[in-house]
Amino acid sequence: MTAAPTSYRLKRALFILSFIVPTFLLFAALTAYPLVRGLYISFFKWSGYSGDMAFIGFDNYVRLFKDDIIGTAIFNDFFLVFWKVALIMLMATILAVALTRMNIKRTGLFRIILFFPNLISVVVIGVLWRYIYNPSDIGFLNAFLSLFASEPVKTVWLGSESTAMWSILAPAVWAGIGFYMILLMAAIMNIPESLYEASNIDGASRWHQFKHITIPLIWEQMKVSIIHIVITTLNGSFIIVWLMTEGGPDNSTQVMGSYLYQIGFKQYHMGYASAIGVLILVLTLVTSLILNRLMKRDTIQM
Repeated sequence: MTAAPTSYRLKRALFILSFIVPTFLLFAALTAYPLVRGLYISFFKWSGYSGDMAFIGFDNYVRLFKDDIIGTAIFNDFFLVFWKVALIMLMATILAVALTRMNIKRTGLFRIILFFPNLISVVVIGVLWRYIYNPSDIGFLNAFLSLFASEPVKTVWLGSESTAMWSILAPAVWAGIGFYMILLMAAIMNIPESLYEASNIDGASRWHQFKHITIPLIWEQMKVSIIHIVITTLNGSFIIVWLMTEGGPDNSTQVMGSYLYQIGFKQYHMGYASAIGVLILVLTLVTSLILNRLMKRDTIQM
């Protein structure tokens, strides 16, 4: 009598393990091992190409506090984090509400147009915006601004310390709006229409509906979006920065990812580069935990 239940439990356990074990092995090989290996290498002086690894303890971490470029890179990373969160969430929320709660024709077309940057490779985006910012006659931005000026505009957008980071911010925001707009649209469309109908009967304005119905009911999706922007910015800004400025001019646009690449793969100081990688991990975890704590609020059930 107990053979059948035991056999069933065994088959069920094997079935579950058939999904868990491959995933765990991939996670261990592609995520856990590189993290542990990177932490290990950070305690050594190593070029990355030789077999000679000299143990130097915490020297690489001490060097982090003495490196002025690290301070600039951290500032630039959080500059991008702050403005990307503010601008992307503001525009994504406005567009999501407009395309779901307002009677706009051809919303499907607008969704495709706004989401299109997410279908383009980051490499293509970087090259495209370098042409837009080109200070010569082929640069679209200067050519456009010249239409409203008495003399041709020759601003070197990516070559000036005062404009380079702002110039990098623009494509970073442009490329991210569509993705988060779609996430928020999905959340808004799940809100029961009866709530809006009841508020209309009570005489609530669109602003009050947005403030007291829409925002509270999509707050969890907004929080996830903000945390995702923070994580992807601190870990993924390297590509757009390297394509557009390579950290210049004079290291003024370095972010931690681009500086790690320069130190590890250009200057062959892999131990110090690994220490920078550990710093990126720590800052990402700490920032995410702080934001998650600050944005914590009761979930409203629909």
